[in-house]
Amino acid sequence: MWVESGGWGIVGEFFVHEHESIHPTLVTAWSAKKHSLISEIYPSRRSSHQLVHDILPVSGMATAAMPSYNRVEPGSHRLAPASYPDTGAISSSVDANVVATEWLDSFNQALSGQDLPAVKQLFLQGSCWRDQLGLSWDYRSLYGPDTIVSFLKSAPNGSRVVSIKIDSSNATRKPSIAAVDFKGKVNGVASFLTVETDVGRGRGFVRLLQDIQDDNKWKAFTLFTAMYDLKGHEETIGGNRPHGVDHGGQPGRKNWQDRRVATENFEGDLEPTVLILGAGQGGLTAAARLHQLKVPTLIIDKNPRIGDNWRNRYHQLVLHDPVWYDHLPYVPFPSHWPIFTPKDKLAEWFESYARLLELNVWNSTTLTDAKWDDEKRQWTVTLTRKKASGAVETRTLHPRHVILATGHSGEMKMPPIKGMDDFKGDRLCHSSQFRGAEQISEGQTKRAIVVGCCNSGHDVAQDFYEHGYDVTIVQRSSAYVMSSKNGLDVLLGGLYEEGGPETEDADLIFMSIPNAMLKRMHQDATAEITRRDETLRKGLKQAGFNLDDGPDEAGLFMKYFQRGGGFYIDVGCSQLIVDGKIKIKQGQEIKEVKPNGLLFTDGEVLEADEIIFATGYENMRGTARKIFGNELAERVKDVWGFDQEGELRTMWRRTGHPGFWFFGGNLALCRYYSRLLALQIKAMEEGIMKYEDP
Repeated sequence: MWVESGGWGIVGEFFVHEHESIHPTLVTAWSAKKHSLISEIYPSRRSSHQLVHDILPVSGMATAAMPSYNRVEPGSHRLAPASYPDTGAISSSVDANVVATEWLDSFNQALSGQDLPAVKQLFLQGSCWRDQLGLSWDYRSLYGPDTIVSFLKSAPNGSRVVSIKIDSSNATRKPSIAAVDFKGKVNGVASFLTVETDVGRGRGFVRLLQDIQDDNKWKAFTLFTAMYDLKGHEETIGGNRPHGVDHGGQPGRKNWQDRRVATENFEGDLEPTVLILGAGQGGLTAAARLHQLKVPTLIIDKNPRIGDNWRNRYHQLVLHDPVWYDHLPYVPFPSHWPIFTPKDKLAEWFESYARLLELNVWNSTTLTDAKWDDEKRQWTVTLTRKKASGAVETRTLHPRHVILATGHSGEMKMPPIKGMDDFKGDRLCHSSQFRGAEQISEGQTKRAIVVGCCNSGHDVAQDFYEHGYDVTIVQRSSAYVMSSKNGLDVLLGGLYEEGGPETEDADLIFMSIPNAMLKRMHQDATAEITRRDETLRKGLKQAGFNLDDGPDEAGLFMKYFQRGGGFYIDVGCSQLIVDGKIKIKQGQEIKEVKPNGLLFTDGEVLEADEIIFATGYENMRGTARKIFGNELAERVKDVWGFDQEGELRTMWRRTGHPGFWFFGGNLALCRYYSRLLALQIKAMEEGIMKYEDP
């Protein structure tokens, strides 16, 4: 489900709308064992023994002839999957701690001495150093020793990373023998790390493999570094928590409630440094992180209550991603929380979360005007707020940053089809406007057509079926389908499950994998899911449903990152299709909307009482244009899809317009990237970085 206040987009689960995502498990020491038998079933798909990091731009490609499952977001780059290097078998006498320690000693010595040739020798050909705010103020994936050295050489003051140490603070984090591939065939040494930079501290992860071309020396295959704290500006948690009271005689002092009301309403001369549009999980998590960094922040939302973006969805909606994957920062779900969260329960949690975290949220509030001053580097915004008393007030504020957190995707995409205004049935709308089917009376017949065969389309079709409708899904191209159970077992098992690693450790493991490597891993993961779903997929094909395996056979996750949709995670609708209870109209375009249904290019007319277009959403940049105008929209970059290094474009990072940020994603993405976005804003506010800094 992907709704956020102020617009439709990713909210908290990866299973409902076309533009959703799922986080995969990683084959590490925790999960390699469960997949070790897969290698006997699926031989390697690639013959190269070097990390392939070709990023292919869309421009110049024959996109018209490209299958839909390989399409990418306009202007983005197609990511080629990596390959694994040849490695010898690891001796049983290998001490993982010694291997990691010796490599780090050599690495730190080379780094501190600016010995770039020595740095180069510590990385395998085809390796990658992925970094988030450690080496620069951006997200970078540096592929290969030459690229890594070139980056360090070009840095004005050398490497910003000062030192890296082994993190042995618990059993999970200490060095261990672990697989770096999905099948558990390529093994090396893996370790959690602590990282220190010139201005901050962070965490990291390294995977070391033996280089059989260089006397079996241990070298880095992947190195990951990320900033977690700014020195001198740490979060107000743990030992840095607020005192809560100033003891002693202070005439006229206010209690907590008095101070809270004044802060929430920005009374007197109080001004927010950051204004966030949207109180979905994107806005809430970003505000929570900023609050802990003492950055005054205000969230506005057009809905009357926090969580209404969930409450207003169709009646039976339940998250399909598990509780272990969905925790929010600072306040995880309690141990009795159900594995799959009902929408209204999640809405209540969001409301409680905002209160517990003391977030400043103005509901029933709209932005009516916004102007940016390039010289002052600040906004002038006008807000119209309907207060709980019913009174309406207009406020003018001057934040230095605006975060658009109305969802990963932008405005609904409604195809312009002839005759839409002539439809005489009960309802014709976009899936984002669908509130649920009505139960039809006994003996009554009603027909529904759902245009679109991805998450929203399937869920809407299933809802119609359960309310007694005769239902047809119109499938124009192909879609990737996997069952919820098998998909979760393969993609999340080992990381996000009962008894798995701590959430922050699981996130770190996942983020430590460069996307080219992730794509390669998911080729094997997708093959395993296909094997488990063989009966379901066979039935769908026999029913006329057109299946694909995602871009380069890498399945759901890469299809989402590369194209932004095109998949369905089955929670029951697929079997209804297999059983003929929901029909499929495949491969034909709609020629015209008739008063009584749809006319297709093959001449067939399907009659309908209701027509729902589950046809996706525009780029988030379009939402920015609608709210802030053409001037801003022309300065910001497109959102989503891979950049030249295989990192996601524009989201959670600088957009091209100072003081303006895009923020979206499911609960897991928001949990993780909210910290990184908040650190960038805090660093700017403290003068530690400038917007133009590399």
